[in-house]
Amino acid sequence: MKTKSGKFVFAISMIGLLGSLSAPAAAADNSADTPEIRAAVQNATTRSDHEAIAKYYEDAASQMQAKVKEQKELLEQYQNKSYLYGRRAQDLQSHTEALIRDYERNVAADIREAALHRQIASKLDENHATSGTQSPAL
Repeated sequence: MKTKSGKFVFAISMIGLLGSLSAPAAAADNSADTPEIRAAVQNATTRSDHEAIAKYYEDAASQMQAKVKEQKELLEQYQNKSYLYGRRAQDLQSHTEALIRDYERNVAADIREAALHRQIASKLDENHATSGTQSPAL
Protein backbone atom coordinates (compact mmCIF):
# COMPACT_ATOMS: atom_id res chain seq x y z
CA MET A 1 0.00 0.00 0.00
CA LYS A 2 2.80 2.38 0.88
CA THR A 3 4.46 2.05 -2.54
CA LYS A 4 1.21 2.64 -4.42
CA SER A 5 0.53 5.85 -2.51
CA GLY A 6 4.13 6.96 -3.06
CA LYS A 7 3.80 6.35 -6.80
CA PHE A 8 0.50 8.21 -6.83
CA VAL A 9 1.98 11.24 -5.06
CA PHE A 10 4.96 11.17 -7.43
CA ALA A 11 2.65 10.98 -10.47
CA ILE A 12 0.55 13.89 -9.24
CA SER A 13 3.63 16.01 -8.55
CA MET A 14 5.04 15.25 -12.02
CA ILE A 15 1.72 16.23 -13.65
CA GLY A 16 1.83 19.52 -11.76
CA LEU A 17 5.44 20.09 -12.79
CA LEU A 18 4.72 19.41 -16.45
CA GLY A 19 1.66 21.64 -16.31
CA SER A 20 3.68 24.49 -14.90
CA LEU A 21 6.32 24.00 -17.62
CA SER A 22 3.80 24.10 -20.45
CA ALA A 23 2.28 27.43 -19.31
CA PRO A 24 5.45 29.43 -20.07
CA ALA A 25 5.65 27.75 -23.48
CA ALA A 26 2.27 29.15 -24.43
CA ALA A 27 3.22 32.57 -23.11
CA ALA A 28 6.51 32.49 -25.01
CA ASP A 29 4.81 32.24 -28.38
CA ASN A 30 5.07 35.74 -29.87
CA SER A 31 6.10 37.09 -26.49
CA ALA A 32 6.10 40.76 -27.41
CA ASP A 33 3.39 40.62 -30.06
CA THR A 34 0.41 42.08 -28.22
CA PRO A 35 -2.45 44.01 -29.82
CA GLU A 36 -1.19 47.18 -28.13
CA ILE A 37 2.32 46.95 -29.59
CA ARG A 38 0.95 46.02 -33.03
CA ALA A 39 -1.22 49.14 -32.94
CA ALA A 40 1.75 51.24 -31.79
CA VAL A 41 3.86 49.90 -34.65
CA GLN A 42 1.16 50.70 -37.20
CA ASN A 43 0.63 54.21 -35.84
CA ALA A 44 4.30 55.10 -35.29
CA THR A 45 5.27 58.19 -37.26
CA THR A 46 7.89 60.01 -35.24
CA ARG A 47 11.40 59.21 -34.14
CA SER A 48 10.30 59.02 -30.49
CA ASP A 49 7.51 56.59 -31.40
CA HIS A 50 9.99 54.21 -33.00
CA GLU A 51 12.47 54.62 -30.16
CA ALA A 52 9.76 53.72 -27.65
CA ILE A 53 8.85 50.64 -29.68
CA ALA A 54 12.53 49.65 -29.92
CA LYS A 55 12.85 50.03 -26.14
CA TYR A 56 9.79 47.84 -25.66
CA TYR A 57 11.28 45.07 -27.81
CA GLU A 58 14.67 45.37 -26.09
CA ASP A 59 12.99 44.99 -22.69
CA ALA A 60 11.01 41.99 -23.95
CA ALA A 61 14.23 40.43 -25.25
CA SER A 62 15.98 40.88 -21.91
CA GLN A 63 13.04 39.34 -20.04
CA MET A 64 13.02 36.41 -22.44
CA GLN A 65 16.79 36.04 -22.02
CA ALA A 66 16.25 35.72 -18.27
CA LYS A 67 13.81 32.89 -18.98
CA VAL A 68 16.42 31.23 -21.19
CA LYS A 69 18.92 31.35 -18.35
CA GLU A 70 16.37 29.92 -15.91
CA GLN A 71 15.52 27.06 -18.26
CA LYS A 72 19.19 26.28 -18.89
CA GLU A 73 19.73 25.99 -15.13
CA LEU A 74 16.72 23.70 -14.90
CA LEU A 75 18.05 21.58 -17.79
CA GLU A 76 21.37 21.26 -16.03
CA GLN A 77 19.52 20.04 -12.94
CA TYR A 78 17.64 17.46 -15.01
CA GLN A 79 20.86 16.27 -16.63
CA ASN A 80 22.99 16.14 -13.49
CA LYS A 81 20.33 14.63 -11.24
CA SER A 82 18.31 12.58 -13.73
CA TYR A 83 18.06 9.77 -11.18
CA LEU A 84 15.72 11.98 -9.13
CA TYR A 85 13.19 12.13 -11.97
CA GLY A 86 13.09 8.46 -12.90
CA ARG A 87 11.58 7.56 -16.24
CA ARG A 88 10.45 11.14 -16.82
CA ALA A 89 13.99 12.54 -16.85
CA GLN A 90 14.40 12.34 -20.62
CA ASP A 91 10.95 13.84 -21.22
CA LEU A 92 11.72 16.71 -18.89
CA GLN A 93 15.07 17.31 -20.58
CA SER A 94 13.51 17.28 -24.05
CA HIS A 95 10.72 19.61 -23.00
CA THR A 96 13.15 22.03 -21.39
CA GLU A 97 15.42 21.99 -24.46
CA ALA A 98 12.39 22.81 -26.63
CA LEU A 99 11.48 25.72 -24.34
CA ILE A 100 15.05 27.02 -24.54
CA ARG A 101 14.97 26.91 -28.37
CA ASP A 102 11.61 28.69 -28.43
CA TYR A 103 12.72 31.36 -25.98
CA GLU A 104 15.97 31.92 -27.90
CA ARG A 105 13.99 32.26 -31.13
CA ASN A 106 11.82 34.90 -29.44
CA VAL A 107 14.90 36.75 -28.15
CA ALA A 108 16.33 36.90 -31.67
CA ALA A 109 13.01 38.11 -33.10
CA ASP A 110 12.68 40.82 -30.44
CA ILE A 111 16.25 42.00 -31.06
CA ARG A 112 15.58 42.18 -34.82
CA GLU A 113 12.42 44.22 -34.23
CA ALA A 114 14.24 46.57 -31.88
CA ALA A 115 17.06 47.05 -34.41
CA LEU A 116 14.54 47.74 -37.18
CA HIS A 117 12.79 50.41 -35.15
CA ARG A 118 16.12 51.96 -34.09
CA GLN A 119 17.05 52.14 -37.78
CA ILE A 120 13.71 53.73 -38.70
CA ALA A 121 14.11 56.25 -35.87
CA SER A 122 17.60 57.08 -37.08
CA LYS A 123 16.40 57.63 -40.66
CA LEU A 124 13.55 59.82 -39.45
CA ASP A 125 16.08 61.84 -37.46
CA GLU A 126 18.31 62.20 -40.55
CA ASN A 127 15.36 63.22 -42.72
CA HIS A 128 14.33 65.81 -40.16
CA ALA A 129 17.87 67.23 -39.99
CA THR A 130 18.12 67.33 -43.77
CA SER A 131 14.76 69.05 -44.18
CA GLY A 132 15.65 71.51 -41.42
CA THR A 133 18.76 72.76 -43.25
CA GLN A 134 16.85 73.28 -46.47
CA SER A 135 14.12 75.44 -44.99
CA PRO A 136 14.57 79.17 -45.52
CA ALA A 137 15.56 81.32 -42.55
CA LEU A 138 13.08 83.94 -41.39
